[in-house]
Amino acid sequence: MNAKLIDGKLEAAKLRNELSLQVADFKREQGYVPTLVVVLVGDDPASQVYVRNKVKQTQEVGMNSLEHRLPASISQAELVGLVRKLNADKNVHGILVQLPLPKGLDSDAVIREISPDKDVDGLTELNAGRLSTGAFGADHGLVACTPLGSLKLIHSVKPDISGLEAVVIGRSNLFGKPMAQLLLQQNCTVTVAHSRTSNLANVCRRADILIAAVGRAELVKADWVKSGAIVIDVGINRVMIGEKAKLVGDVDFKGVSEVAGALSPVPGGVGPMTIAFLLRNTLEAARLGLNQ
Repeated sequence: MNAKLIDGKLEAAKLRNELSLQVADFKREQGYVPTLVVVLVGDDPASQVYVRNKVKQTQEVGMNSLEHRLPASISQAELVGLVRKLNADKNVHGILVQLPLPKGLDSDAVIREISPDKDVDGLTELNAGRLSTGAFGADHGLVACTPLGSLKLIHSVKPDISGLEAVVIGRSNLFGKPMAQLLLQQNCTVTVAHSRTSNLANVCRRADILIAAVGRAELVKADWVKSGAIVIDVGINRVMIGEKAKLVGDVDFKGVSEVAGALSPVPGGVGPMTIAFLLRNTLEAARLGLNQ
């Protein structure tokens, strides 16, 4: 393996250590700690694992974590009613509705109900708009966790990325679009590629920074990657190898590791960073609440 392995677990641990100190300072100054509420609907096994990890790590940095576990049969009106109740609760600083929601529920409509100041996933239209205009950060709103975590991993390899060419494969509201905006604000030249992009491999080969987030197992091959490029793999795909399931990313790890300059693994790359930045956003949301 020629590429440097980008250790998301290590970077996430560093951030959580910093957050522990900041939460302690917040408690000393304000007399309480930030509270994150996670809403989990249905019994999707992967979602249950994610929520369990989020709750555990929230508590480990000294913040409160509460859960609402709801049946898949809950109505849209009931779920929206819960979100509105949490919006009005001054003791709740961050609200996370675990996605995806079960069939029959409109996730976009639910997300729109979350108060932007408690939107620790950074998915509301107001927070997305703030990001697109560059008006985010302290006192301006919250940014999606996975793009923030991905940017942190890039900076762990190369702190100054101004002037580099970046390609983001994927144009989702959850990741692709906010990732592109963050890179633009770092003065990168950014291309957002997707399923309709012509000559995708050729587009990817231009990238100094290549980020894959399309949900297609090992889509990105070694000959798609510029020699020495930083490659961030956001994909999580479960594939069967014989009778065993294995998690792989959107990048052919073995092949690309021989070409890239640095590469994030799956698992152990972007995933831990997403939770770490969820915790950071919860603290930021509590700080935003001080100005209300």
